[in-house]
Amino acid sequence: MMMNDPLGDMLTRIRNAQMRGKSTVSTPASKLRAWVLDVLAGEGYIRGYEKSETDNGQGELVISLKYYEGTPVIREIKRVSKPGRRVYMSVKDIPSVRNGLGVSIVSTPKGVMSDAAARTANVGGEVLCTVF
Repeated sequence: MMMNDPLGDMLTRIRNAQMRGKSTVSTPASKLRAWVLDVLAGEGYIRGYEKSETDNGQGELVISLKYYEGTPVIREIKRVSKPGRRVYMSVKDIPSVRNGLGVSIVSTPKGVMSDAAARTANVGGEVLCTVF
């Protein structure tokens, strides 16, 4: 199956699984997806993830979703930079999500990191997604 936006697919899988109240969701493995999941886990939006293999040898990431009193911790997750329209920002232009309550995930030359970490490292880059 041809997939044009793997990261957008993962975010949609997370969104759909939370709407259904699932505890885990699986997605095909890639380095970018794992780096984004590392940021989500570090910021406390997911419990964590594990890498496993399917029967045909393809890698798979199993994401453990996080809930607080029955409601998902991730209220809103949006893709900012898309394959048809990439969004790059300098360190001073990186948006704060909901006055700092949310997180922007940025792909920088120093790796994938949250907006706060990018400001601390004084690097800009491609804004992948926002989470609240």
